[in-house]
Amino acid sequence: MKPNIRGERRGWIEVICGSMFSGKTEELIRRLKRVKIANLKVEIFKPAIDIRYDEHNIVSHDTNAIMSTPIDNSQKILLMAQDAEVIGIDEAQFFDDQLPNVCDELAYKGIRVIVAGLDMDYTGKPFGQMPFIMSKADYVTKLHAICVKMWAYCQLLLSTHSE
Repeated sequence: MKPNIRGERRGWIEVICGSMFSGKTEELIRRLKRVKIANLKVEIFKPAIDIRYDEHNIVSHDTNAIMSTPIDNSQKILLMAQDAEVIGIDEAQFFDDQLPNVCDELAYKGIRVIVAGLDMDYTGKPFGQMPFIMSKADYVTKLHAICVKMWAYCQLLLSTHSE
């Protein structure tokens, strides 16, 4: 796909990343619902292998949901996103190695691309295509999970010091 005359992207790539239970999908759903309120044409995709909560919907741990299209190949996004102004992609770490190029191509077409996924595996190593997408991203939001044990410990400390 050719860039515009000056070789600049007209759209952009946003990445929402972090560990499990950090709220990535929740944040993706929040952004996409705002896009829908603004009456922009949006297409939402997830990997076909992600059937944890629902075969078609993207569902957060808080059970918020938004309709999506399950796909098994990132190139299908280009075919299915013809008139879209915004593209949402969840669980990006499970897509094939063409996803970073697909995101770039969509941004060159003037589309806002919002991608969510795990940036690291359980050993702390970069995971799947996320590092490559993050390197192309215009905006990266890194979320962190709340450690329940640490939260309880902090609450205990606060309660003993306030007496």
